[in-house]
Amino acid sequence: MADTENPRPADPTEALERLGRLSLRELSMDSLLQTVADVTKTVMPGNPEASVLLLVEDRPTTVVSTGELATDLDETQYERGHGPCLHAARTGELTEIPDTRADDRWPDYTPRAVEHGNLSSLSVPLAIDQDAQVTGALKVYARRADAFDEATRSVATRFAPYAAVAAGNLYAYRSARNTADNLQAALESRAVIDQAKGILIERYKVTADQAFQLLARVSMTTNRKLRDIADDLVRTGELRLP
Repeated sequence: MADTENPRPADPTEALERLGRLSLRELSMDSLLQTVADVTKTVMPGNPEASVLLLVEDRPTTVVSTGELATDLDETQYERGHGPCLHAARTGELTEIPDTRADDRWPDYTPRAVEHGNLSSLSVPLAIDQDAQVTGALKVYARRADAFDEATRSVATRFAPYAAVAAGNLYAYRSARNTADNLQAALESRAVIDQAKGILIERYKVTADQAFQLLARVSMTTNRKLRDIADDLVRTGELRLP
């Protein structure tokens, strides 16, 4: 009969081969990261949960998690501003808590971990983009004390590059998407403002600069965004001049 509380870890070599066969063309970056976390959970001892932290300019986010235990303890550390996973991401050091009941490095965090049933943890740093101040951590929260030994630490560090590449790609994709969204919004704002200026130039026989100053004065006196003032003028033909 299988031990559901302490299931036997999967074979690390087979798990690494599985990750090596994954295709970025077939999986989204979120799916790839989730697969790394899921496989980490099956390989590591202590009936664990796993998650991946992305730390951008010291702002932490859990991008994937295998269960509530990992998510809750991640959030606990974020609320307090410190803890083993944040320490690993900030310092680049492999950070282990052999027994959360005896560790005194984060006294306002470890009691919460014990309450949740986490008795040992391992946080592996992820080097993603130091120039952009982007780091991370692959975290394993075990339900058994002293769950990790030299062999399992080695396995965790071998999984880390897969998580780092996937997390780095995810960050790059989100940054590019945000940049594109911001650029599109800026272009749309510029277009509607130019249309509004054209209406004012024709209506009041003013220059382009004077038309812009009119829009700016209305924006300041009404405490509304200039783009919204311009949009109203284009849609309704109305402009409340100060």
